[in-house]
Amino acid sequence: MRDRYNEQLKELSDSLIHMGSLCEVAISAAMKLLLDEDEAMAEKVAVADGEIDQMEREIEQNCMKLLLLQHPMAHDLRSISAAMKMISDMERIGDQAFDIAELAPHVSHSEVKNKILLKEMAVAAIRMVTDSIDSFVRRDLELAHHVMESDDVVDDYFNQIKAKLISLLSSGTEDGEACIDLLMVAKYLERIGDHAENIAEWVEFSITGIHKSGELKDRERTRS
Repeated sequence: MRDRYNEQLKELSDSLIHMGSLCEVAISAAMKLLLDEDEAMAEKVAVADGEIDQMEREIEQNCMKLLLLQHPMAHDLRSISAAMKMISDMERIGDQAFDIAELAPHVSHSEVKNKILLKEMAVAAIRMVTDSIDSFVRRDLELAHHVMESDDVVDDYFNQIKAKLISLLSSGTEDGEACIDLLMVAKYLERIGDHAENIAEWVEFSITGIHKSGELKDRERTRS
């Protein structure tokens, strides 16, 4: 029974890694569609988003089975509970990548997208997603803290992009609608960073029993 239980925990970690990789694929493909106008990427984003949605349901069901049938001890209980929170954030990341892809056709003929730091912002956001999942799998508290700190980098990119777009709008650019759409793209990337930070906070909880709010979440400490 214990061997099967450990195997199920390993399967959970593997599923989270795969779901995280799908998030990376979705964001990268959405940005390639937007910046490089590679139309083949639209289908790639849609497929990845659909798989992310499906994995959320499957992982949630598997977590519930572990909780109900295996009666995990405190440290495993925290990990399973954190995983259920994390998949919700990953599902939202997939949705936001899809939202970026939907905006791509509206800015396809605008040069504004090449004058702002969208690519750099996307790279930073993707790194946050990757590191947040890695920190869970490796139970790496230092890496989780690094992800939380990296949100400031993504926020700074957003502020720079916003300032540039406002400046262009103020100058009376003919690409006003594109500027607004690109600001939305930057906002979606900023939200992706927020979701990665949320994941890292749940990693911290899974390791320490303390969430960022400061509330002691581990009610099962005496069982560990």
